Formats: sequence, C-alpha cells, structure tokens
Amino acid sequence: MEILIIGISGGSGSGKSTLTKLLRQNFDSEVTVLNHDDYYLAQDDIPFEERCKRNYDHPDAFDTDLLIQHLKALKEGREIDCPVYDYTQHTRSKETRRVSPAPIILVDGILILENKDLRSLFDIKIYVDTDADVRVLRRIQRDTKVRGRSLDSVIDQYLGTVKPMHEAFVEPSKKFADFIIPMGGRNPVVLEMIQNRLRDHLQRMGQ
Repeated sequence: MEILIIGISGGSGSGKSTLTKLLRQNFDSEVTVLNHDDYYLAQDDIPFEERCKRNYDHPDAFDTDLLIQHLKALKEGREIDCPVYDYTQHTRSKETRRVSPAPIILVDGILILENKDLRSLFDIKIYVDTDADVRVLRRIQRDTKVRGRSLDSVIDQYLGTVKPMHEAFVEPSKKFADFIIPMGGRNPVVLEMIQNRLRDHLQRMGQ
C-alpha cells in the first residue's frame, strides 16, 4: 500500500486540529491520525507539582524519536501501539491506542515541522497560520473547558512558555511548509484543494 503522510502544523489554537478532523471525517477509514501531543514524554517518576511547572512547548518535551519509529512502521504496513497522553496528570496514561496503516496518515502537532528527521517523512507539509489573539482565546477556552485547567494557570503558561516557544520554534518552522493556510479548517477554498489531492491519491491506489 502506498501511504501518503501529511504533516499539519501551526501554533497552539491555530485550527490545525479542526483541519485534521475535517479531513478525517471526509475520508473516514482511508485516513488515520497521529497527534504529536500523545508523544509527550512519560513523567511518572516526577511529582505532580513539578510536572505542572514543566515546559510543554519545547521540542525536548516530546518523544519525537518514537513518533518517527511509528510512522516508519506504518509506512511499512505494520500496526503500532500509540501512547495516550493524560493532560490532567501531565503524563502518559497506562493505555495505548492500536493504530493500523491507512492510505493517508495525518500527523498533527505544533512542532512537527521543527524536527528535520520527522518532517522528512511528510509527503505534504501544511502550516495553519492564525493571528495570535485568536489562538490564545481558543487555547483558554479549550484548556479551561476540556482539560480542567484554571484561567490563571492557562495565562501563566501562555506567557511563560507557549508564547516564547512559539516565537523560537513554531513560527520559524513555517518556512518548511509546502502550504501555509490562513484560518485552517475554516478556509473552504484551501480545504477543497487538499481534499482533491487526497482523492487523487486514493484514485491512483484504486480505492
């Protein structure tokens, strides 16, 4: 099976996950998704209070080597056991998620274009570009409502690590993208272009 791997990057709250979700919905079983966030390093040996203070927006917070291994395995037609991250505990859960190869693999993450070895595996590299004020408001809404965080903790983290790491690592990685998309999944013109590219790939495979 010829597998097309697409990396979807952008700042936190940019809309990359919305774009990923729409593509997955439109192509159903032909698509599998890996999230870089699930590859945060396990921190079971560190007290919870210390975990809360860690910088989760630096490349060193991720086990990117494991993600690379898993992508190579999927490319070779082998199943993987993807880690599952528990945001409430700031470490990996005890569960894993069995992932099977599919004609299209979407990889979602803020730093996936920053790593040279990782981005070399992507057939298409996408960067979702969204204004900073929109991104921070989306992050506040997500972290307070979905991840059970306090407003003060979200703001402190944004000013302390998210914003400086975005400027140091995420924004510069935009230069490696094949496509830079304003508004992400809310950009219907670009969404249709990407979907047409995926349809062409599936047609060539006889799907």
